[in-house]
Amino acid sequence: MTPMTCDMMIDLLVARLVRDQGRSKHHWRKAIGPVRLYDRETHPHCNWAVTPTGTYRDVALIESLLDDLRQLHPLLKA
Repeated sequence: MTPMTCDMMIDLLVARLVRDQGRSKHHWRKAIGPVRLYDRETHPHCNWAVTPTGTYRDVALIESLLDDLRQLHPLLKA
């Protein structure tokens, strides 16, 4: 499987959250924030992270989705 890019991951997160939870794309993009990439030499199993912000509910929803997507897409490319 070809690794996804950071932009592709954000788009996937936003699409799933809008579909499953409602609200706007803008709301979820702001709550998700940027994807940080790490060097694969130091993070060989999962080279990306997101630090969501917002309400406790929003953060919990995003974190739950992130857990699922990290298993499917552990490595991202720039």
